[in-house]
Amino acid sequence: MFRIETEVDKEWLTLLRSRLREANTAASPVLRALRGTPGERELPLHVWALDGDGTLAGGLVGHTWTTWLHVQYLWVDTPHRGHGLGSRLLAEAERTAHEERACGNVRLETWDFQAPDFYLKQGYEVVCVIPDYPPGVTEYTLTKRLLPGT
Repeated sequence: MFRIETEVDKEWLTLLRSRLREANTAASPVLRALRGTPGERELPLHVWALDGDGTLAGGLVGHTWTTWLHVQYLWVDTPHRGHGLGSRLLAEAERTAHEERACGNVRLETWDFQAPDFYLKQGYEVVCVIPDYPPGVTEYTLTKRLLPGT
């Protein structure tokens, strides 16, 4: 007999995360080897572009974990689009992740109305397509292997 609840509970969340981490660590030699190393922690990686007035023109927000960069957000303000700023932001994040954090791969998600073609031009490959997420929209997961000089 169980009582099922649907309330948001930070205490239960913390306990669940802890127990899931323990179970994953016990089941995976790779995750077990990461325990206690710097690669175990997610480290924020942010890249900002400011115009001459100091106004935000674009930015990239992501994090590194193990040997991966995960790009969460990449945005360029409308007047600055089409001039290579998005490519510069992405390249700087890739360079930082590769050269300073020993990352060999990048992953990101984008919707069909956002920038899948942009990422393909930057050398990314589609590894997952989720139609109707949200309804009427397709989400793409893309990855890229970082090579020396990227």
